[in-house]
Amino acid sequence: MISDATALGLDFGTTNTVVALADEQGGSQLVEFAGDEATGAVFRSALCFWEEERAWQGVAHEAGPWAIAEYLQSPLDSRFVQSFKSVAASPSFERAMIWGKPYRFEDMGRLFLQRLVAHAGGRLDTRPRRVVVGRPVEYAGARPDAALARQRYDLMLAAFGTEVYYVHEPLGAAHSYAARLTEPATILVADFGGGTTDFSIVRVAAPGSPRRCVPLASSGIGIAGDRFDYRIVDRLILPLLGKGGNYRSFDKLLEIPGGYFADFADWSRLALMRNRRTLDELRRLQRDATDPEPIGRMIALIEHEQGFPLYDAVGRLKRALSDVEAAEFRFSGDGVDIAAEVRRSDFEGWIADDLRRIEAAMDAALAKASVDAAGIDRIFLTGGSSLIPAIRALFDRRFGGERIATGGELTSIAHGLALIGAEPDPSEWTV
Repeated sequence: MISDATALGLDFGTTNTVVALADEQGGSQLVEFAGDEATGAVFRSALCFWEEERAWQGVAHEAGPWAIAEYLQSPLDSRFVQSFKSVAASPSFERAMIWGKPYRFEDMGRLFLQRLVAHAGGRLDTRPRRVVVGRPVEYAGARPDAALARQRYDLMLAAFGTEVYYVHEPLGAAHSYAARLTEPATILVADFGGGTTDFSIVRVAAPGSPRRCVPLASSGIGIAGDRFDYRIVDRLILPLLGKGGNYRSFDKLLEIPGGYFADFADWSRLALMRNRRTLDELRRLQRDATDPEPIGRMIALIEHEQGFPLYDAVGRLKRALSDVEAAEFRFSGDGVDIAAEVRRSDFEGWIADDLRRIEAAMDAALAKASVDAAGIDRIFLTGGSSLIPAIRALFDRRFGGERIATGGELTSIAHGLALIGAEPDPSEWTV
């Protein structure tokens, strides 16, 4: 245990961010956020920007649940950005224009961390010497560039800690879960986040061993909670916004380009569609569409900043279907009114291909570790999407329910990262 400074574990997630500090007893404690909008130790990975004359360059900002409150107070006069971690490894993302100002990924990250520290009730006012940051095994997005993501993370974290270590997120969860075990075991950790699903296989030694955990293999895939949200939007919402429709170009009848719908259903890009160029393109498309009304609905939703209410409605449906066999999806905003009953079996059919690809990623980790299902003693499921019944059923089928453990779905990674930071040499766990 280091004593001259605090070791901090930072689980910067696509949907939520959690921070833990190593304590003097060899454990770790979550940082609880303070204030009227606080939601305990879970800090939403979101930003809100609005114009304010006294602010730096005329643009003020907030983060976490305070960003949501600012947006809800004045949605038409703000820009709400969430899931921006999704673009960390994207070479095609250079900057977002918000109120006429360019923001790179690292700019948004720094602003986010500044507000996170400000809302931590003083617990993060002292700059920690060691910061252990979780990163996915495989980044989300098409053709992700891990080196680019590392460069952007370094810039984002330059003022956050003096020693920064990067550790695969499921290894953080493995370290947290290992603290529960009283005997040696080979464990499989499955981390279902917002942007990625990651697997790590770790051999855990008996308590008191010089090195408690030894990583054997990891694998991952850029499919997780946000992709499941996309499937809901694709089935229930995009057909009402023109997907599958046609437009006229000279004497040809063409299908409306799918890129607009892909952007609309991606929470990291939806807010950025509210710019003059994109809206002008959509208005031209509306003019030439064989059925202009659906495109008009899309324009209205973008112009009136309906991204967050839409995201919230999709999330409520997904969570409800984890508890009941059927639930009603309801959304109403700016000309789009949807009320539809969705059965859990329907949702499971929509994500079936995604689950097959996730299972293949798990098989890749087992193969790398030269371990079969019988050689896994314990399975630890973490991350919000691990609560989806179809995901739990996958592990029940492969391993049997008696070997599966859950708990701390949103916090276990941060706990484990802090524990790694308190070890004599955290670099043994780094990527």
